Amino acid sequence: MLTRKQHELLVYINARLQETGICPSFDEMKDALGLKSKSGIHRLITGLEERGFVRRLPHRARALEILRLADSTASPAPTGFDPKVIRGGFADGPRGAAVAPTGETVELPLYGRIAAGTPVEALRDPENTVAVPPDMVGKGNHYALEVAGDSMIEAGILDGDVAIIREGETAENGTIVVALVDDNEVTLKRLRRKGKSIALEPANAAFETRIFGPDQVKVQGTLVGLMRSYH
Repeated sequence: MLTRKQHELLVYINARLQETGICPSFDEMKDALGLKSKSGIHRLITGLEERGFVRRLPHRARALEILRLADSTASPAPTGFDPKVIRGGFADGPRGAAVAPTGETVELPLYGRIAAGTPVEALRDPENTVAVPPDMVGKGNHYALEVAGDSMIEAGILDGDVAIIREGETAENGTIVVALVDDNEVTLKRLRRKGKSIALEPANAAFETRIFGPDQVKVQGTLVGLMRSYH
């Protein structure tokens, strides 16, 4: 699933290519989507490229090729993403936290899919829960997110895994965290602080480390466990 901004950019680029045969500039894309900086466009294009919607043409500045369009029957991800979703907040109920064990498991709220490749909006799904072994969670509130993407495979985190996250707004250097980027996108990456900058590192040589300013990244929790099913 594409985020709304990714969907808007894909539609805009395709329309311009159909109309003029020339890919719009980053400045034109930025203005068309109402973004403040071209770095946001770079992140959106990277996301579209990793998902197989566009391809950068070599040896041509800013040239893009549309490989496929989003399914017209699928709605883009909703706007108005509430960061409380991945902090475990419910609008109509208790905070997302481990409840008392039932039998030999603990029920955690499952909030949807989180990108392990490029940031996507987390999907709130308060109706779903996942049962985990009680020794996988300790003190504090916990929640679960399904991993989408393969940028953390060298850390043993695969597409489709369920990541068990302990809520928290701080993390030690080198910890794998759920990071909220620019207040509306989340990703699972290793956190590195370099001076006043924050690096979100993948665990896959095919993906690049991304550097952000200190106000662009907020820690939403740390990885404490993984669950995997084999079907």
